[in-house]
Amino acid sequence: MDKYSFLEITAFIGIFLVLVLALFLLTVKTKYKLGNQLFAFFLIANAIDACKYLIHHIPENFINLEAFRWSIVYLVPASFYLYVMSICFSNFRLKPKHLLHAIPFIAYNLNFISGIYFETNAMKLDFIKNMNQMPITHFFQILFELLFQVYFIASFLIIRNSRTVYLENYTNPNISLINALHKITIVYYLLHFLVLLRWLVTFTIGLGEVRQWIVTLDGFTFLCCTCWYLFIALNNPEFFRGVNSHLKPITEVVSKQKSSPLIDDEKNKQIESLKDFMIEKEPYLDSSLTIQDLSEQVKIPVKDLSTLINLYMDKHFFDFVNEYRIEKAMNILKDSSQKELTILEILYEVGFNSKSSFNTSFKKYTGKTPTDYRKQAL
Repeated sequence: MDKYSFLEITAFIGIFLVLVLALFLLTVKTKYKLGNQLFAFFLIANAIDACKYLIHHIPENFINLEAFRWSIVYLVPASFYLYVMSICFSNFRLKPKHLLHAIPFIAYNLNFISGIYFETNAMKLDFIKNMNQMPITHFFQILFELLFQVYFIASFLIIRNSRTVYLENYTNPNISLINALHKITIVYYLLHFLVLLRWLVTFTIGLGEVRQWIVTLDGFTFLCCTCWYLFIALNNPEFFRGVNSHLKPITEVVSKQKSSPLIDDEKNKQIESLKDFMIEKEPYLDSSLTIQDLSEQVKIPVKDLSTLINLYMDKHFFDFVNEYRIEKAMNILKDSSQKELTILEILYEVGFNSKSSFNTSFKKYTGKTPTDYRKQAL
């Protein structure tokens, strides 16, 4: 088996596995179907585009199909962007307006109407032969690059904002999926530079061994990263179920007075009253506590409470509440009368719902694991 056969076999295996993953996403039983469907479409579109590495000759009867396959790539960035939206926002739904994302795909196909789709085979082959010299082809190549940059930068911004909103409004510490989504977005963005490198090699060196290895590295890395992300997402489907799209980061809602807001006597009184309430009533023991819930309990409007915690106390609501949970856990861990309680029992008792998140938060706050803290305390 020569080198090029090895590269082709690798590409075939990669495409096959991506399609299997997509099929699994489409058939797995879950109440969060939209996100799975959008990511499956993203994978299928990538697999269809990757088939070009296995096609060395286009049969004349399949030229139209091959031309249509070229256009699929214009749906890839948009499909990933919509997937990010479905993960980050719990109330996201596909609407007719989202069809606007298909305009580049439609435009690319319209370009082929006069050159390929309704022409003779001879004219189709002549059109394909001269495609790379046509200004319209260069335009669509630049358009794809522009679309990729816009959609992935937009995805970064959405992930960042939704994570901020989550930390400012919710306390469930299980945000592994949103963190994994952020990482996979970075990886896919970086992998795109391999595509740019492939284009550069093609235009400078031409088709050859170097280009083939770049293609293989791109495909193999894409597959590995996708498998890792799906492992995180499917193994922990309840971790991050999105925020309400109407919620905004507090810095966008409240105008900044100063970089460090001046705390007056009234704010000091509100802060002390809030701290007393947290100690006396222990609302943090509710693992699903949100800032809306706490707002109703302390009789402070949500906007004012969020401003008080996030701006004047300079803490995310997430950290503010979890500090009380950790303090409660520390008291239990050093209480000899409760030494029979397991770590798992304690974390549930203080408002956490995951051992890993409890350990992470506890070590961040104390510098020790719960087990080590208990050993030293008792």
